[in-house]
Amino acid sequence: MNTVASVPAHRSRRPVAARAQAPSSLACWSAHVEVCDGAALRVSDGEQSFEVRRAASCLLMPAPGDQVACVRTGPQEVWVLAVLQRAADTPAVLGCGGPLEIVATTLSLRSERLDVTAEHAVLSVGVAELIGRQLRAVATTVKVVGSVLTSVMDRVTHFSRHYQRTTQGTDRVSAIHIECEAEQLLRMQAEHVLANGSKLVKARGAQIHFG
Repeated sequence: MNTVASVPAHRSRRPVAARAQAPSSLACWSAHVEVCDGAALRVSDGEQSFEVRRAASCLLMPAPGDQVACVRTGPQEVWVLAVLQRAADTPAVLGCGGPLEIVATTLSLRSERLDVTAEHAVLSVGVAELIGRQLRAVATTVKVVGSVLTSVMDRVTHFSRHYQRTTQGTDRVSAIHIECEAEQLLRMQAEHVLANGSKLVKARGAQIHFG
C-alpha cells in the first residue's frame, strides 16, 4: 500500500511567512542610493529609507542612483556590502578609509590616461624601464644621483640662466665642429694651455696681447 507522508503544518507555514515579510526586514537585500555626501549615506528599498554605512570590503564608492547590496547587523545598523549596478556615465571611484597596500606577483595597469596626485611619492624598484613617445617633466628642483649616466639623443637643446659644471676627472668633448661664443668675455685659464692646429692657428682682434 502506498503512503503519502504528511508535512507538519508548522513547516509549511514558514516559507509563506518569510515571503510575506517586507524586504526591509530581511537580513540582506538590495536598495538604491538616495544620498551620498561624504560620510552621509542613505539608501531606499522602495518602502523605507535607511542611514547606512559603507563596509570596509566595499571599495567602490557608492553614488546616487546605484543599486547596492545591504545587510542588517543590528536594529539600527545597516551596511552597504557592494555596488551591484550603476549608470554607465557615472565615474567609478575606489575609496579606502585608511592605508591601502596591494600585494601581487604581477600588477598591470592599462588605461588611456593615468593621473596620479600625491603630496609625497616614493618609488623603490630594482630595475625600471620607461618607454614612451614624449616625456615632459616640470619641477622646481631636480636632483639626480647615480654612478653612471648614459644618454643617446639625436638632438639636445639646453637653456638656462646660469650653468655651472664641475668635473673632478677628465672633461672631454669630441665633435666634428665646436663653436664657443660669448657676448662679452671668453676666458680660458689653466696651469698649461695648449692650442694645436694641424694646418692653421689664427687669432684676430683689435688688440692682441701676449705676456
